[in-house]
Amino acid sequence: MTGAALLILLINGGALLYFVVLNAVYVVTTLVALVSLRRYAAGLKAVDVTDVLTLGGAPPVTIVAPAYNEEATCVESVRSLLTLEYADYEVLVVNDGSRDGTLARLVEAFDLVPAPRAPTADIPTRPVRQAYRSRSHPALWVLDKENGGKADALNAGLDHVRTPLFCAIDADSLLERDALARIVRPFLQDDTTVAAGGIIRIANGCTVRAGVVTDVGLPASFLARIQVVEYLRSFLGGRVGWDGLRATLIISGAFGMFKRAPVIEAGGYDTTTVGEDMELVVRLHRRCRELGRPCRITFVPDPVAWTECPESLRVLGRQRERWHRGLAEVLWRHRRMLGNPRYGRIGLVAMPYFVFLELLGPIVELLGYGVFVAAVVTGRLDHRWAVAFLLLAFALGLALSLAAISLEELTFRRYPKLRHLFALMGVAVAEAVGYHQLSAWWRFRGLLAALRRKHGWGEMTRKGFATAAPR
Repeated sequence: MTGAALLILLINGGALLYFVVLNAVYVVTTLVALVSLRRYAAGLKAVDVTDVLTLGGAPPVTIVAPAYNEEATCVESVRSLLTLEYADYEVLVVNDGSRDGTLARLVEAFDLVPAPRAPTADIPTRPVRQAYRSRSHPALWVLDKENGGKADALNAGLDHVRTPLFCAIDADSLLERDALARIVRPFLQDDTTVAAGGIIRIANGCTVRAGVVTDVGLPASFLARIQVVEYLRSFLGGRVGWDGLRATLIISGAFGMFKRAPVIEAGGYDTTTVGEDMELVVRLHRRCRELGRPCRITFVPDPVAWTECPESLRVLGRQRERWHRGLAEVLWRHRRMLGNPRYGRIGLVAMPYFVFLELLGPIVELLGYGVFVAAVVTGRLDHRWAVAFLLLAFALGLALSLAAISLEELTFRRYPKLRHLFALMGVAVAEAVGYHQLSAWWRFRGLLAALRRKHGWGEMTRKGFATAAPR
């Protein structure tokens, strides 16, 4: 056997092993998610705690929403926050030195005036220039500060939080009215809970009236529809499953609730990574284990935040590259947890999965695709290997996407029309060929960017929500 043939054999074997292990993990988390969602849905039918929460007894919460150049969506998002069904909460928007009309739009829409607000913590941040309070909505505050990035803006908000719980969201997110009441439940049920995440859904194609999603629909853009399937697979098939395994490692920066005290003790958000949301969760796990404290970090599948997703390949590619770069930064920073029994399931199960299957996965995938194409072109394709590769790389991935769509239909049914489900199934088929390979390339670029220690977020252009006039 020549050296080239041996190399091809190793790449083929490595690619097949990668897809076998990856899909095995996906199957396990999807099955765990199915059991967990059925149990959760049954519990919701038996007990509805939202009435109790809205009447009182739930802990006060501050919603912290960092905003940078969110002129197109900030007003609708804040309106949605002001309509939440929760007894005691404040909204704290942090304008992180926006260069567009974000602050001006907020001042005009909510009648903001300068008002004193003393800090309650001293996490270092860029200077806060002014605090504003709404005369029409006294629970709404806006901090205007110098630009320092999302993590810095979150820390500035955290410095001014007065409540035992805070909810971190993106300024372009629209929370459903009962979202706070639903996401706070783990904190009431288990006092060891330090963080909980909610589900993120795509608002493109939905109609928004007075800050509330009134009509759920699918985006017209095929690229946005693909992201609907991705999000369903990631949250319903992935994060629900990892939560069932008690190994939640990620809470989306677009919607997560935390106990304020442990986050302050941990030093707030890390400003040196673009994966500040995941880094905080991993650091909380790590600190709790090292300090010997009981710690529960969970995912709740029914509190919903709607967000606008990119509809251009250029913007989407930058977003996915940034996400993977953040993943690399976080895993490298906490590499001592990898395979370390001191950190329980996080060190022994979650960390190895994210390092070997998520972080390094794009390298194996792209090599496998490259060898497959080369074999077809040169006429040296081993048909047995080809069948196995296609089955593992495409067919099982498609099946898992369809499973996630089925989980959505069996549990929450947010897409009310049958044609929506058929459209999503069609998108899942199309996603497996072309888009999935492009996604692997974006993630590979993110890994390279992390190795080059690239900094910065990049721009994300927003079109704004499809709004309707109030009735």
